[in-house]
Amino acid sequence: MSRLLRNSDHRRMPWKNGGGETVEVIVHPEGAGLSDFGWRVSMATVASDGPFSVFPGIDRTLAVLSGDGMELSIEGLGERLLTPQSTPLAFPADAPTSARLPGGPITDLNVMTRRGAFRHTLVRHVVEDTKALPASPGGRLLLALDPLGVSTPDGLAGLQPLDALVLDGSETVEVVSAGNRAAFYLVEITPA
Repeated sequence: MSRLLRNSDHRRMPWKNGGGETVEVIVHPEGAGLSDFGWRVSMATVASDGPFSVFPGIDRTLAVLSGDGMELSIEGLGERLLTPQSTPLAFPADAPTSARLPGGPITDLNVMTRRGAFRHTLVRHVVEDTKALPASPGGRLLLALDPLGVSTPDGLAGLQPLDALVLDGSETVEVVSAGNRAAFYLVEITPA
């Protein structure tokens, strides 16, 4: 059973450290707060240099959706530059991290799972016509970067940029580009 989550319906809330605003796409269990979620997918606008919120016992993967990029300084991992073209970066959300914005504000995609309870992957895909997504062992979420359609056993769902579709992992689905090509992020979450 798929569930469409429109960008306009995503929940807006302050960052845990108060330094900005986050847009919560989905959280598990539903209604969980920042201290008791099992997993969470969100987007945030980072408008100034500064520290990231620390989440004890959480693993995080970040991708830059828009803007010139973000330089991260992560304790234990050193310096990393993330741009919209970069591979998403996985790191512990409890490692002290600070960001520098050499080219101004950015918007990022943030996937977090509670260590020991869940695992996740975040991969960017580009489809030029159609692309089959085979069944997987866990739950999946597709976040559209461009207009696209997703053919599921429930029918065809049309997504606009930053809309999300929650997919049952046991189903094979097909992503259809609305234009010449379409990009999307695929989040897969499995029990640890």
